[in-house]
Amino acid sequence: MEIPDMASLKLQSRPEIFDFEGVSMTHFFTDNWEKVKNFQARPDDILIATYPKAGTTWVSYILDLLYFGNDDPERQTSQPINMRVPFLESCFQEISTVTGTEMADNLPTSPRLIKTHLPVQLVPKSFWEQNSRVVYVGRNAKDNAVSYFHFDRMNMVQPDPGDWNSFIEKFMKGKNVFGPWYDHVSGWWEKKQTYSNLLYLFYEDLVEDTGREVERLSSFLGLSTSVEEREKITKGVQFDAMKQNNMTNHVNIPFMDFKISPFMRKGKVGDWKDHFTVAQNEQFDEVYKQKMEKTTVRFRTEI
Repeated sequence: MEIPDMASLKLQSRPEIFDFEGVSMTHFFTDNWEKVKNFQARPDDILIATYPKAGTTWVSYILDLLYFGNDDPERQTSQPINMRVPFLESCFQEISTVTGTEMADNLPTSPRLIKTHLPVQLVPKSFWEQNSRVVYVGRNAKDNAVSYFHFDRMNMVQPDPGDWNSFIEKFMKGKNVFGPWYDHVSGWWEKKQTYSNLLYLFYEDLVEDTGREVERLSSFLGLSTSVEEREKITKGVQFDAMKQNNMTNHVNIPFMDFKISPFMRKGKVGDWKDHFTVAQNEQFDEVYKQKMEKTTVRFRTEI
């Protein structure tokens, strides 16, 4: 596996976080905002929406295989997943001249698979106007926080996370890039109540029974995938298989420092128990209760 050379990057320093339309952001996700806001969705687009580190790449890969796994075998071995499923609001101009909106506009596939981490209120209106299908993945807050911490440690286009203690404080206050976890998962959950073309998946369900969730996705998308095909996909998207697959493990992304941590670390449910102290866990539960009292969405922190 080739490790990217961090020294060759033109990045001067990690970005600062600032308030953007009420959400914590960095310039990497706001520099191209006019084009993001005015992005023209199509009726057959599929938007994959998640809070960062909640199974985005996993579901992107499942969808890519469901649609294009048989048609184009070369695609699976030569084109990294981040090229096949563009990150809509990304604008890493120090590293790449191509923005997420340009990549999405230039996708040759039909349907187009597009990913976003935007909270529901910032998603381009055209997705709702075109009645595009949306797949949202939510992950329990404790595991999500742990995964986000390790991600921020190795991802040079993210703000410096500091130590675990300061990171978890920041997480509870909702001062991470893309805003509070609490608002994100509950905002998309509310949208699901009024927008029928949205499937809300849980990371924990995907871990517990990947095959069952692949079947749910297939059914939601109206695909007639054979049992054999679904079994093949389920096998190919297991965590260890994806971690070894250079087309899905993001080893091609130059601003991720794999010497600090792999992009795909553990993919487990309950890893938070190895990070939270008893005091942190009690404080987190208290904050969680306050922040989530008005929503009906429920997460499992173990399976």
